Amino acid sequence: MNNSDIEMLKFRLLDMKAELEELDSISRGSTDTVILDQSSVGRLSRMDAMQGQQMALETERRRKQTLLQIKAALARIDNGDFGYCASCEEEIAVGRLTINPVATRCVKCSE
Repeated sequence: MNNSDIEMLKFRLLDMKAELEELDSISRGSTDTVILDQSSVGRLSRMDAMQGQQMALETERRRKQTLLQIKAALARIDNGDFGYCASCEEEIAVGRLTINPVATRCVKCSE
């Protein structure tokens, strides 16, 4: 993998990071506690709100996990370890990294 490939993937990772951070700031209110006052909200509406809250919490958990993977990939770029399989230490194909720049294993080791 050459330097231009690494730079292109670094910009892609930075774009992904910025997009996830923006989504995180937009969706902050969707994980707030659901009010259980029956006089203002019906039972089915509360259940729907609680389901929406749980879905938002899971989405937030996945977003944070992806952010951690992106930060780790950026650290690997800075350390010079980016693009090498964590298992066999062979170079990961550029095509695989283009599809998933946070990949830590080559195709062979991922199977």
